[in-house]
Amino acid sequence: MSVIAFSGAAQFAALDFWGETIALGSLVMVVLALNARHVIMGAAVSPWINQLRPGPRVLTLSLLSDPNFADSQPSFRGGEWDAGIMLGGGAILWLFWVTGTVIGVLGGTAIGDTSALGIDVVMPCFFVAVVIGQLKGSATLLPIAVASVVSVALLGGVPTGWNVVLGTLAGGIAGGWRHAK
Repeated sequence: MSVIAFSGAAQFAALDFWGETIALGSLVMVVLALNARHVIMGAAVSPWINQLRPGPRVLTLSLLSDPNFADSQPSFRGGEWDAGIMLGGGAILWLFWVTGTVIGVLGGTAIGDTSALGIDVVMPCFFVAVVIGQLKGSATLLPIAVASVVSVALLGGVPTGWNVVLGTLAGGIAGGWRHAK
């Protein structure tokens, strides 16, 4: 799954649904909702990506992820366009993602219960760091705060992953309302 589905959020959501019975419809909806952010990221990089030939464009977009999107933004906003930032960053991230998966599969049982090590906080900390890096003054605080509060408040109260979907929608509505003012 790590080789062909370069989306940690979708993979973790899929694992939460994995069991004796799989709610396939909910699984598909959550994975689609979690990855809908790629539509927005793709639109944000389209002025630069659309300059590439179709082959490199597809390859670059298939390796698009939150970290290399965030890493490339300062260069793009500064007028610099180097597809290698996004393509190279994505390729390195994918390589380490797959390598980490292989190491986990082969040596994970030797580690034992990873929850005792606090590894489960890595993903939330990463996303907090990405969000903080993208802050653009007080205008971005309201949608981030609303999305965070709704997601955390609904944790455990709705089926797995839906707290993120509903938090994202609430944050988007708050951002739209803030922008309309």
